[in-house]
Amino acid sequence: MAGQFRSYVWDPVLILSQIVLMQNVYYGSLGLWLALVDGLLRGSPSLDQMFDAEILGFSTPSGRLSMMSFILNALTCALGLLYFIRRGKQCLDFTVTVHFFHLLGCWFYSSRFPSALTWWLVQAVCIALMAVIGEYLCMRTELKEIPLNSAPKSNV
Repeated sequence: MAGQFRSYVWDPVLILSQIVLMQNVYYGSLGLWLALVDGLLRGSPSLDQMFDAEILGFSTPSGRLSMMSFILNALTCALGLLYFIRRGKQCLDFTVTVHFFHLLGCWFYSSRFPSALTWWLVQAVCIALMAVIGEYLCMRTELKEIPLNSAPKSNV
């Protein structure tokens, strides 16, 4: 059957490159949001803000602003899903993959498994926001009407 619409083949190079790209989008935009927050607080930037689970919390202003940075990052990454993944069906897969690698990064950086309840709550909210908004944006573009040219092909 020639000319199938959206025929999919297993392409591991494409999938791995999309994973690497989404990780770069995740950490790049998170770094920008945290730098903006540090600029507002006149704080010193640190990798602890990204990878230490104990930093996030409701008790300190820096903890609340870091949580806000993670939430804003989820919205930014939803745009990354729209521009780089472009498939609503794959948004949840890539979102969970990005956050799974972030979990591994936090575990490796702090040499302990993240046990703070606020860290898990923030990650759950970020996963939900990123997946739902990313899927909504992708589905909106997938469901656009395909314009059909009604003009005649030739003047025979």
